[in-house]
Amino acid sequence: MAKSTRKSPAKKKSRSRKPAPGTSLIQTARRWFWRGILGAVALVLGLTALYAFVNPPTTPYMFAESRRLGGVSYDFVPIEQIAPVMARSAVAAEDANFCLHWGLDVDAIRDRIDRGGNGGASTISQQVVKNVYLWHGRSWVRKAIEALWTPLTEAVWSKDRVLELYLNIAEFDEGVFGVQAASRHYFGVNASDLTATQAARLAAILPAPKQRSAANPSDFVRRRAASIRDGAATIRADGRAACFNGE
Repeated sequence: MAKSTRKSPAKKKSRSRKPAPGTSLIQTARRWFWRGILGAVALVLGLTALYAFVNPPTTPYMFAESRRLGGVSYDFVPIEQIAPVMARSAVAAEDANFCLHWGLDVDAIRDRIDRGGNGGASTISQQVVKNVYLWHGRSWVRKAIEALWTPLTEAVWSKDRVLELYLNIAEFDEGVFGVQAASRHYFGVNASDLTATQAARLAAILPAPKQRSAANPSDFVRRRAASIRDGAATIRADGRAACFNGE
């Protein structure tokens, strides 16, 4: 019997589709982008958790000033070694609603917008985030990072810790950082021994420490210090100092 010479149909070879030009590059860039985002989030979380317990040896601004001046005066002290009236004076001067907000004072921001102002709504918590982690100067990028980082800091740190860092890293004169160094520099006393008047004067110079003096106050500083002293007594009486070591 003759064999059939009919050939079976040839199987079609499957073709693997090659990625479109540039697709691989886009996928790689996207992968690295998300890795960068996750890395940045991990870094922020790690630094926030670290400084909840560890005192910063310096800050970006303090480091820059130290290089410029050849050294700075900086002596970190726990909040228990800072006169409670100093804590109240700083809050009265810079952020009277410190105990009432979660890092951002929304009411103050709205009021600033309504008045058409460009500043004056930064809370103590925002200033701590800026001074500890970020850079100085007007920048929308920095303000955006600050606004996102501040609520996280408030969620991780206690109010006492926020205020403790604020008082310890604030600049009180050229090359003088922290309330302990400032107390010794201006009055020759420790931060724990500050009087109400001395504390109010230190708080009065905080917005412009290089142009104002707590030891030789101008008429403006005297008036501002008197107002701060009254404000410190007020927030103690009405309970707005209850969330920190303000007795």
